[in-house]
Amino acid sequence: MTGPAISVENLRFSYGDLEAVKGIGFEVQPGEILGFLGPNGAGKSTTIKMLTGQLTPKSGVARVLGIDVSTDDPALQARIGVCFEEKNLYLNMSAKENLDFYASLFGIKDPDSIEVLRRVGLADRAKDRVKTFSKGMRQRMMISRAFINKPDVLFLDEPTDGLDPVTSASIRKTIREEAERGAAVLLTTHDMFEADELSDRVAFINEGRIVALDTAENLKLKYGTRSVKVRLRDGVGVREEVLPLDGDGSSAKLAELAASPDLMTIHTEEATLDQIFIQLTGRGLEG
Repeated sequence: MTGPAISVENLRFSYGDLEAVKGIGFEVQPGEILGFLGPNGAGKSTTIKMLTGQLTPKSGVARVLGIDVSTDDPALQARIGVCFEEKNLYLNMSAKENLDFYASLFGIKDPDSIEVLRRVGLADRAKDRVKTFSKGMRQRMMISRAFINKPDVLFLDEPTDGLDPVTSASIRKTIREEAERGAAVLLTTHDMFEADELSDRVAFINEGRIVALDTAENLKLKYGTRSVKVRLRDGVGVREEVLPLDGDGSSAKLAELAASPDLMTIHTEEATLDQIFIQLTGRGLEG
């Protein structure tokens, strides 16, 4: 298709008197990963639920693959993949049976369920009932289910929640592979490392509003401070000095420290997405 895979304009949603999403707008292009970065309760999951047809927007327009999400079009549902925080798997079915059944809902007669399970490290447990799986394994099942129909758009809500670092890295690799295949990915997370590593652009969402949207690099350059941390021996201890790279006189001071016989290490540092989020909102991503 031409144009954005996801297009959102002035989208709003309320739970009673509580306005959870307050007129947000953004686009996601085919092959792009947009990270929705914000703390719990910021409006991330509510946005995904509107875009996947689970909630009806109170106002605004949202289109996925050119189709208005409020129409609940079955043709659209067949072209998206979704991984929610809530685990709604069939516990008495095996891993393969879960995927085969889910694929049948899309009219897929011969799904490559074993290959999909292999991608999330569960091929060796294909015949085991899901009720025997740990929390992390069930999370990997949710991700595999989102891939089974080779979707054009992926909605991933905290996809690595509850996973160990090695498995999380593997899942991030598969998400990147989906984007390289051409899928548009909307990734919600409060994990700034995950957003920084995966996202082509990030959107900071706080209290229902998008407060910044750009590449992680541009946000760091705009709001962060570049610096160098120098560690030197100081008698029996260690002394640290931090020099701003953008300040006057830093180059001469850095050259002086670098020539010191007490020099141990020099590291460049930049602002993290978490630090920038706090700067813009006054709260942390975990808060």
